[in-house]
Amino acid sequence: MNNLFVYCEVEEGVIADVSLELLTKGRSLANQLHCKLEALAIGYRLDGIADQVFSYGVDTLYLADDSRLAPYTSQPHASVLINLFREQKPQVCLMGATHIGRDLGPRVSSALHSGLTADCTSLEIGDYEDKKTGKSYHNLLYQIRPAFGGNIVATIVNPDCRPQMATVREGVMKKEALSSAHKGEIVKLNVSKYVSDTDFAVTVIDRQMEKSKINIKSAPIIVAGGYGVGSKENFQLLFDLADTIGAQVGASRAAVDAGFTDHDRQIGQTGVTVHPKLYIACGISGQIQHIAGMQDSSIIISINSDPNAPINAIADYVITGTVEDVLPKMIKYYKKNSK
Repeated sequence: MNNLFVYCEVEEGVIADVSLELLTKGRSLANQLHCKLEALAIGYRLDGIADQVFSYGVDTLYLADDSRLAPYTSQPHASVLINLFREQKPQVCLMGATHIGRDLGPRVSSALHSGLTADCTSLEIGDYEDKKTGKSYHNLLYQIRPAFGGNIVATIVNPDCRPQMATVREGVMKKEALSSAHKGEIVKLNVSKYVSDTDFAVTVIDRQMEKSKINIKSAPIIVAGGYGVGSKENFQLLFDLADTIGAQVGASRAAVDAGFTDHDRQIGQTGVTVHPKLYIACGISGQIQHIAGMQDSSIIISINSDPNAPINAIADYVITGTVEDVLPKMIKYYKKNSK
């Protein structure tokens, strides 16, 4: 009762990275709340799930294992969460801000009248005082997310309704196992108790999936370009440098909006969050929306014709110049010194 739940996304028996990130954060939050961390996995052939999640500090793992529950469809998964939460009455529920989480979260929160904060970038535990009523609340979930186009960061609380629900963007939290020796309890749910036959009205007849060829989220080196690169043709210089040093190419929202490259490469609050060892920012001014997605990079090199660009303030090294001048020289000297 009143524990912290994490909904774990499962694809072909493998837990999604965002769910493992949430288990890491959930363990920390559960410690502060002095409650158990509980995980829920829904799908088919889930025998290997326990080995994947218990090392992250999960105390109880609920499994809804049924051939009709895979692949994901909205109504059956929502029914499992809604009915299980009515039974267990958790105080917090976390899920990834993925296409599944964005579909599932609102359905569950609407049915439970709990409210939901979407696309959070940080979660904390704290107190809150309602200035109108003078009532004080303790150990609430601070649901922190960008608002007004990323111009401010809003902290949202849900004092009275439970569970406190939030979806969290992938990559904004660290994925870190607690202990390989940690073991929890497995509870296998009777699916027919939580899901009615009418919930299975939709059947997936065929499913075509193609993995993205672009993977900047886990790239150790990223060469990213902004609107200051100037053109789609100039953006090719970034690909040339990336090919030379074994990097992935990223972009700011302004560069994507200008058509310089694909949206899959967008980094920032409206794109992906990255944590590379080396981040080379080319022609990026450094608006807060972009910095939020790359500020945890180990080393940041800024290449910019404006010596006063905001991104220079967080860069470890600053090269003042245009990408047309600087990048060909970097490629030349790297090739010369790597032989």
